[in-house]
Amino acid sequence: MAVLGVDGWRLGWVGALLDGRSVRLLALPDVAAVLAVPDVSVVAVDMPIGLSDDGVRACDVAARGLLGGAGSSVFPTPVRGVLATDDYAQARAISRAATDPPRAPSAQAFALVRSIRALDDALGTPPSDRVVEVHPELAFRRGLGGVADRKGTARGTVQRLQALRAVMDVEAALAGAPTGVPVIDALDACAAAWSAQRLADGTAECVGDGSRDARDRPMRICW
Repeated sequence: MAVLGVDGWRLGWVGALLDGRSVRLLALPDVAAVLAVPDVSVVAVDMPIGLSDDGVRACDVAARGLLGGAGSSVFPTPVRGVLATDDYAQARAISRAATDPPRAPSAQAFALVRSIRALDDALGTPPSDRVVEVHPELAFRRGLGGVADRKGTARGTVQRLQALRAVMDVEAALAGAPTGVPVIDALDACAAAWSAQRLADGTAECVGDGSRDARDRPMRICW
């Protein structure tokens, strides 16, 4: 059965549907469309799923440590209370009140809140265990290997293409990508799909301390 890797972009979500070596890129408008892709055993999403009520997630700390100089690609995940607002000033106040020592989400992290909320709402309670949080940089740098430069750079793009070429027909997927899909998000979705296949096969690696959040979602990141 196929697996799906998903990365957020400005018009919704980019999906990479992987079946063997064949991969097809999809432009998905919302989370409902992501979860409605048929005949998929695992959905690997580059978006926080388990959310702390009062502090830093152990999986974020561990992922940044594993990535070293690329650790800044792992944004600190907002606490669950922040999902209640779309106002940045209010979000910062909520976060400071909930954390000790007080901390507030960065503008980059806060920009993800609507997507995090949409995913959180769609997963329901109890959540489906087929939807798993992943991070493409862990896939590229700790799993697939051969990637040392930042995404979006010429060297980084070629390194990611070479890494993915070993496990899927990535050039064919890019050639048939929906109009407007950025190459950065397409490659990240493909890396998420590789992680999804590892999850389906039972060979994935994960970081986290085994804790679950208030909605029984695991606070972990896999690849």
